[in-house]
Amino acid sequence: MPYKTFGFTDEQVLMRDNALGLLQRVLPPSEVEALERDSAYPLDAYKALARDGWLALPFDEEYGGAKAGYKDLAVLIEALGYHHNGIRSAYMTSVIYGGMHIQANAAEEIKREFLPKIIAGELRMAIGYTEPQSGSDAAGIKTRAVRDGDDYVLNGQKVYITNAHHADYIVFTAKTDPDAGLRGISLFLVDAKSQGVDIHTLDALGCRTSLPNEIFLDNVRVPARNMLGGENEGWKRLMHGLNLERVLLSASGVGQCFKIIEVARNFLDGREAFGQPISEFQAVSHKFADMLILTEAARQMTFHTADMLDAGADAVVETAIAKTLASESNWKVADLGMQIMGAAGYMQGEMQRMFADARQGTIGGGSSEVMRNVIAKRMGL
Repeated sequence: MPYKTFGFTDEQVLMRDNALGLLQRVLPPSEVEALERDSAYPLDAYKALARDGWLALPFDEEYGGAKAGYKDLAVLIEALGYHHNGIRSAYMTSVIYGGMHIQANAAEEIKREFLPKIIAGELRMAIGYTEPQSGSDAAGIKTRAVRDGDDYVLNGQKVYITNAHHADYIVFTAKTDPDAGLRGISLFLVDAKSQGVDIHTLDALGCRTSLPNEIFLDNVRVPARNMLGGENEGWKRLMHGLNLERVLLSASGVGQCFKIIEVARNFLDGREAFGQPISEFQAVSHKFADMLILTEAARQMTFHTADMLDAGADAVVETAIAKTLASESNWKVADLGMQIMGAAGYMQGEMQRMFADARQGTIGGGSSEVMRNVIAKRMGL
């Protein structure tokens, strides 16, 4: 991977190199292209990450985890994003989005039952927030959860739920107090095979190996013990995980930027126009300079923010800045890479795929507009 490791510990350099070495063996370019062509989940690579202990990184040691820090995880996710966005998405969907909600919010018996299985790769997760009429507006969800004896009964609809079609369990948001806005939301851990759960895969522009889904919940019974946190505490619980999500999405975007630069640069090898190498044209070389400027700026913000979080600092503004900067830079770098390669980039292949993947970054995980709202609010505006 062609980037500097200044500021990394020896262990973090080893982590990066070992993870990339593993993925190069189990998920080579030919396999990536086959999976992308078939819109197939990278299951073998995911299982390989589990076998080598990578799924254990963020979890507490008492459940078999490694208690990794924010920067450790950012180093790993940057490497996964560089290798293939699909395996990065598979990792984050299950381990970070689903698994970390269980660790942070579930009852102790749930943690001891679920977390070792997630770490072993035996149980995969997804998380369902978004609804047809409420994406950024979490308070506007319509899904209801009503207590009925020892269960809650869920009814509603979710949409754009990544990897739900490969999940064993899904964490859903639902209103337990429909009149309380954000203060009426609760979190539920739901068996994806429960009666009344109906999952339909959607056809997305990019991220073809980690597709989104539409989910219908029709009188789905969920044991009360599967509530994550107390009743009506869902929004507060969701907020606790946002810093980790945002800094890791930033790291993923940076990793993808480096891969785009590498693919575009490899394309230039041996290519000439008007009697000279293409790389000698300032119109081309300046595009590469711009790509690296965007990438390095996003990278520095990402790892600075991870260091702040590891130090226990309040980094809400910084995570929002990092996520915005990295996702928007990823899209700009992909656009420049496409322009450099011209028609060759526009054809089916690696550059076209990374171009499509990059477009998701400014929408998912909190849109750029929402990130700017967060920043402005913290500025007192």
